[in-house]
Amino acid sequence: MLLPHVTLCHSFTLQKLCHFHWVLPQSRKLPPSPAAFLRRSLRAPPSRWYWRPQPLWKKVLSAMAVGAPLLLGACYLTAEPPEKRRMRLVAEGVGRFCRSLRVGLRISLDYWWCTNVILRGIEENSPGYLEVMSACHQRAADALVAGAISNGGLYVKLGQGLCSFNHLLPPEYIRTLRVLEDRALTRGFQEVDELFLEDFQAPPHKLFQEFEYQPIAAASLAQVHRARLHDGTAVAVKVQYIDLRDRFDGDIHTLELLLRLVEFMHPSFGFSWVLQDLKGTLAQELDFENEGRNAERCARDLQHFHYIMVPRVHWDTSSKRVLTAEFCEGCKVNDVEAIKSMGLATQDIAEKLIQAFAEQIFYTGFIHSDPHPGNVLVRKGPDGKAQLVLLDHGLYQFLDEKDRSALCQLWRAIILRDDAAMKAHAASLGVRDYLLFSEVLMQRPVRLGQLWRSHLLSREEAAYMQAMAREHFEDIMAVLKALPRPMLLVLRNVNTVRAINTALGTPVDRYFLMAKSAVRGWSRLVSEAQPSVYGTSLLRHAREVWEMLKFEVALRLETLSMRLTALLVQVLAHLGLMPSTEGLYEYLAT
Repeated sequence: MLLPHVTLCHSFTLQKLCHFHWVLPQSRKLPPSPAAFLRRSLRAPPSRWYWRPQPLWKKVLSAMAVGAPLLLGACYLTAEPPEKRRMRLVAEGVGRFCRSLRVGLRISLDYWWCTNVILRGIEENSPGYLEVMSACHQRAADALVAGAISNGGLYVKLGQGLCSFNHLLPPEYIRTLRVLEDRALTRGFQEVDELFLEDFQAPPHKLFQEFEYQPIAAASLAQVHRARLHDGTAVAVKVQYIDLRDRFDGDIHTLELLLRLVEFMHPSFGFSWVLQDLKGTLAQELDFENEGRNAERCARDLQHFHYIMVPRVHWDTSSKRVLTAEFCEGCKVNDVEAIKSMGLATQDIAEKLIQAFAEQIFYTGFIHSDPHPGNVLVRKGPDGKAQLVLLDHGLYQFLDEKDRSALCQLWRAIILRDDAAMKAHAASLGVRDYLLFSEVLMQRPVRLGQLWRSHLLSREEAAYMQAMAREHFEDIMAVLKALPRPMLLVLRNVNTVRAINTALGTPVDRYFLMAKSAVRGWSRLVSEAQPSVYGTSLLRHAREVWEMLKFEVALRLETLSMRLTALLVQVLAHLGLMPSTEGLYEYLAT
């Protein structure tokens, strides 16, 4: 009798289970099957899933965005080392351009903001004005140095070149840019090995008994390593940065563009022509074989100066990118403490330096155009006195006899105050404003009467040459543009030597020594140009002696006048009748 009851219960349980399994899918709302989804999509496609065909240019752009990096990566991986280096240079060149553009815009905007916003309505030469502009100059100079060191190469070289415009640029620039004379980024030993393998098909340790990979100095175009030849001779090996030749054209174009941009934004600061004129000389500096030949010629020209030493070149371990020369110890020519520690006299050093470079300018015409303190070392010679070691002979300028003669006679005419001769000889050099050019050349007032009649000794203007540069900037630029191109590097030599003399404490009268060298050089040029007949030679010699005597008297009177003027300036400043005039005194004394 229990069987029907069991069957009934079992049937009831099955009904409950079936109901449960039917309700469960409804509550979960499972996603539709793919077929159902497709049918539903075809019937009513949502607007957000609607596919539209892309334009052709978008397809091409997408393909290039994906394909170009892959293609360039494949090309780089399969390229030879020189080709890899050139590909890296392209990418780095874009970075250098952007960095330079950023620095240029930052400096231009800073000057615009200071002059048009901060200093609006403020008197130009007031203390507040000068303080703001000095800070602006310093920020600009710091930005230039940081950019030049980061970019390296020609950027450092250009910064060094700007130091020679110390009669045009504010002192903040000159002080800061001098850091570039002996600061540059060094390169690793792998790059050095790669360059030696390309030039000599051998690493350095095969060519030298010893070779120190850690450079002892780094400059704008190369770094210097200490080494020892197989015979034991100590040498200095100058190794050019391996990518410098490859990036030369690109850097030149970038600098041209930036200088033209500066000229467009600030028309009076047009220095693009300087770079145009220095292209050839910069290319020469990249040829170390040419530098070696320059060094040998310099040694021959100055061999009668026993205190000048030029390191001997070892040609068997030199190439167009590697220069091996005799290693010479010494301190920089402006390191006064080191000079005194050796027991040497700054007066002796300054006199020898001025005489050596005056010999090049006024007589030989083969002129070292980059004699900054890092390129002139001082050491004790065999006689116990100072010996000067001349380094870095990559940048030389040849001044032909016609221009040398005109320059010598112009210097002589300035001392004798012969306006007609000054005008004539300046015209021979392509200059019309002979008075302005004479002051740029001399780096001091040509006429003291003009100095005292002007307002340059008022409280607003204390330094004569700096005031002249501010007031006649465009005229000075016109004079420099009109000069024969070799004369630009002559001015750089003259200005650099003057700066060294100042750094040594002005122990000698540069004005006096240069003038005597100019007249002596002119006399020698005339003697060599004319035939030597006994009677004529005797008369000519007597005339030269008379001219030299007359010039000597005029020169000493001029020097005395300058010294009395400088003394009077100091006395007036001490009595409180005029402000402190260190700048003017410096120009009168140096």
